Amino acid sequence: MGERAQITAGDGHELAAYVARPEGEVRGGLVIVQEIFGVNAHIRAVADGFAAEGYLAVAPALFDRIRPGIELGYDEAGVAEGRALRPQVSWEATVYDVTAAMSLAAEAGAVGVVGYCWGGSIAWLAACRLSPAAAVCFYGGHIYEFRNEAPNCPVMFHFGEQDQGIPLEQAQAVQAAHPDCPFFTYPAGHGFNCDLRGSYHAESADLARRRTLDFLEPLLG
Repeated sequence: MGERAQITAGDGHELAAYVARPEGEVRGGLVIVQEIFGVNAHIRAVADGFAAEGYLAVAPALFDRIRPGIELGYDEAGVAEGRALRPQVSWEATVYDVTAAMSLAAEAGAVGVVGYCWGGSIAWLAACRLSPAAAVCFYGGHIYEFRNEAPNCPVMFHFGEQDQGIPLEQAQAVQAAHPDCPFFTYPAGHGFNCDLRGSYHAESADLARRRTLDFLEPLLG
């Protein structure tokens, strides 16, 4: 379903993006923001899934700022490499890259941002520093440190109650800072949406997906 495109960020950086186009009625555009594992098979499958729901889905390759083509697995080595790579890309740079992806996704109309793990935090920054129509944040570990920023659009949060990397108290602090935003926790750990990870929790993933689609529909079309 998907294809590879090249996009250019506002600072002149060129990066790849995976683009999944809907075959039927187009509801709007979505930027899918990667975990620390790159735009790998899982993120491409997530984009394909949203395209099947009618969204033009664009997943920018944020690690292209380090080197092109980084795709990691979910084994111990992949986790270690992803954690080492992530700090090499600044938050400001990720916002530039999401902006470029939003411009492409806007071909379909209103644009939302959905992010996972590292991308969950970036989706929050996009909501606060850009003007998407909506944002959905899955277990973003750095949202807590940016919780005092104000979103420019409706935002939905998903966190795992058993997430070893994000204390539940921090997730609840995010909820307290933004009580008007839909906020959900699940009986699962970090990365519960990813069916390639040991932490995958099918019931939580399915429920979070349904909630996300219901949230996006009136905002994007």
